[in-house]
Amino acid sequence: MASAPAVGVDGGFHRGGSGEPLVLLHGASMSWRAWRPVLEALESHHDVLALTMTGHRGGETWPEGLRVGVPELADTVCARMDALGVERAHLAGNSLGGWVALELVRRGRALSCVALSPAGSWKRPRDLWRLLQFFRLGTALGEVRAVRRAAVRPDMRRVLLHQVMEHGDRVPAADVEGFFDDLVGATMMPALLGGARPEDRLADFDELPCPVRVAWAEHDHVVPWARYGAPMLTSVRGAEFVSLPGCGHVPMWDDPELVARAVLQVTSPA
Repeated sequence: MASAPAVGVDGGFHRGGSGEPLVLLHGASMSWRAWRPVLEALESHHDVLALTMTGHRGGETWPEGLRVGVPELADTVCARMDALGVERAHLAGNSLGGWVALELVRRGRALSCVALSPAGSWKRPRDLWRLLQFFRLGTALGEVRAVRRAAVRPDMRRVLLHQVMEHGDRVPAADVEGFFDDLVGATMMPALLGGARPEDRLADFDELPCPVRVAWAEHDHVVPWARYGAPMLTSVRGAEFVSLPGCGHVPMWDDPELVARAVLQVTSPA
């Protein structure tokens, strides 16, 4: 059984705990810090590697000349796992990270996978367009100093972060500035958004090579189930689909215990 240092943190990743490896992948315009609320619970069972993906704040710079897309992002995660000595691992990903995690399943890098409100599917092209506009608006808001100042107050955090979580007031004030820094520091996002095409959706799986759970946030305002989750019933046929009650799109702050349990039921079943 693999063992990791008790703590290993830098701008590009966090590593801690011991046991079978578990790789955590954050959503678009975020960083490994999005997983902070659940790290302790997961590290009690696993060698946890929370990565900041390439092109995001604190992560590696996007390679010059490389097309910016989800397959290429999956390539960079594979390379990072290789560099850190992780051949196969349990995977958990949120949003864009959930899509990348599913692509790693396809490549045989997963022992299991838990995708939390993963991106990658949509019913109509206009649903993709809506999603792209949402992220463009989020990046713009992250640059407004008045928004950052307002977010110091818990009640305002709940209002400002409502699109991505139900309980933004639960995000500590000390972490809010980093949240907005992540938004504006994801340098690969303009190219990712600009190059997105309806046909580039998550390809159907012929067969799942490992256990896969898709856990959808009940109050997901970014990728609501009806538009973005339901199509995955056919593209990820054979996966287990569950709901995360009371949670928004980034559920780790809304209910850390529920999210940790949703992951550990798959990676470390009793």
